Amino acid sequence: DAVPARHSGGSAGAVTRLKTHIVDGESSMDVPIDWLLEGESWIQYRTRRDLLGQAEGEPQVAAARAAMLADARVDALLAGLADWPGEVIASHKSAGQPFHRLPFLADLGLRIDDPGVEPIVTRILAGQTAEGPFGLPMTINEGHGGSGQEQWAWALCDAPLVVFALVKLGLEKEPAVQRAIDYLIGLARPNGWPCAVSAALGGWRGPGRKEDACPFATLAMLKLLAEVDELRAGPEARAGTETLLELWENSLTRHPYIFYMGTDFRKLKYPFIWYDLLHVLDVLSRFAWAREDARFGDMLAVLRSKADAQGRFTPESVWAAWKAWEFGQKKAPSRGLTLAAWRVMGRMGEN
Repeated sequence: DAVPARHSGGSAGAVTRLKTHIVDGESSMDVPIDWLLEGESWIQYRTRRDLLGQAEGEPQVAAARAAMLADARVDALLAGLADWPGEVIASHKSAGQPFHRLPFLADLGLRIDDPGVEPIVTRILAGQTAEGPFGLPMTINEGHGGSGQEQWAWALCDAPLVVFALVKLGLEKEPAVQRAIDYLIGLARPNGWPCAVSAALGGWRGPGRKEDACPFATLAMLKLLAEVDELRAGPEARAGTETLLELWENSLTRHPYIFYMGTDFRKLKYPFIWYDLLHVLDVLSRFAWAREDARFGDMLAVLRSKADAQGRFTPESVWAAWKAWEFGQKKAPSRGLTLAAWRVMGRMGEN
């Protein structure tokens, strides 16, 4: 792959496009930078930061960020998290869950000092469990190993996402956050992370062999580790990335905890909620050794094959909870999805 160039200035119409070679090195496609910069404020902001490498202090970046913070939908997400943690969890896969909305806001680039963020963080920190991770209200019925009563608890399909968001918001050095990270790291196995829950949930675990790694728990933990410099290159991260790459390599025969990597997995969708191609690629692309792996290259080729002639990507599946956003439809190319895809491909030249 050619290393995408980095540019630090220029108006939307004058920005030099990044280029990457695909498939056999002879055909190529341009990153549709101008098209992305015609998008909504959050897309402009992240395009300038992630694809153009422009600094926070540059006027166009600052203007896009200010407009993003004033966006009615961003404000609505913050308002919806003000009573964290909200209602009892019915399904971890539900795209409207607070622990899915919070990482999205953090990934946009919100910080602890932005309006409306600190009260949410205060409520999260107040819910730290005795073990370390931050709790949520859950009810597991007796037939599935729980008590049938609402419990303040955590599971490895939510706890790492909450901590990931806190780190992204700027709280990596907060003692409570460090304590949560330390506990979650301690749950690692040689093959990734298991289906693990807090003691409050009793004997509950997902439908799979307990010696198997849970693909989504492993993905969520890698997502967190990628944000912490001293953990990104650690043995736990290496074991977790190898697990996901092995699952891709053996996707026809291995489906631990009923997580498949088939047709539905390969459909492009955004934002990052569950276990799908773009989410896995986004996380794995944060690890240098994964980017150099042939199995990652195979996954990346699937993503590239879905681009149109202009280098744009159209959602193939959508989350109903996000239908108000421009990626919440399947009829036209999405700037948000396109940005996410090019962010993965833009990491290929990093050390």
